[in-house]
Amino acid sequence: MTKLSVNINKIAVIRNSRGGNCPDVLKAALDIERFGADGITVHPRPDARHIRYDDVRQLKAAIKTELNVEGNPIDSFIDLVLEVVPAQVTLVPDAPDALTSNAGWDTIRNREFLTDVTARFHEKGIRVSIFVDPDPEMVAGAKACGADRVELYTESYARLYPQGREAAIAPFVAAAEEARKQGLGLNAGHDLSLENLAFYHAQIPWTDEVSIGHALISDALYLGLENIVQLYQRQLK
Repeated sequence: MTKLSVNINKIAVIRNSRGGNCPDVLKAALDIERFGADGITVHPRPDARHIRYDDVRQLKAAIKTELNVEGNPIDSFIDLVLEVVPAQVTLVPDAPDALTSNAGWDTIRNREFLTDVTARFHEKGIRVSIFVDPDPEMVAGAKACGADRVELYTESYARLYPQGREAAIAPFVAAAEEARKQGLGLNAGHDLSLENLAFYHAQIPWTDEVSIGHALISDALYLGLENIVQLYQRQLK
């Protein structure tokens, strides 16, 4: 079964826009769990413009499903993850000023660095996923770094889906097959939505987890959070 991990960064964006604690990020995460999500994803950035490091600490202490912490493994991020010990850490090569994730790792060029970081997280029993473009070579490179999973960066799939879904999914199938060949777990995320998720899952049903935030939280404005979590789960059945 493919698990749904809900990225709650956008809830934190709304909170931070006014100060205070409305909406309550922790309560939202607990509600999302109660509504049927299989996990919570957060992506703290150095400028704390959405999820903050203290949010991550509170979430780890409170939620009962898996916590997935995404981010660029700078020193402060590494320290946070080693302190909190989430179920999974997803390594993403974000620049400090990145609006959102916009590329996967070059796992060949960065092999030494990624291998070292992965080993540090493994010492704490944390599952490591490396964010990669849909390129079999980068997938194989992640395996060489010691990763447990890869997360396929699905922006291009979502962007090209309206023009032809078969062509859009093709490189992802190839990368997913390489992950399976390498014995890697398989995640996916970025711009997956009610429009394109079911087809993605039908073509790559061995996906372990999808991480969805922006589209899901946006849809919840119209359809309600409880309803939308269940609608996304239906796409994975």
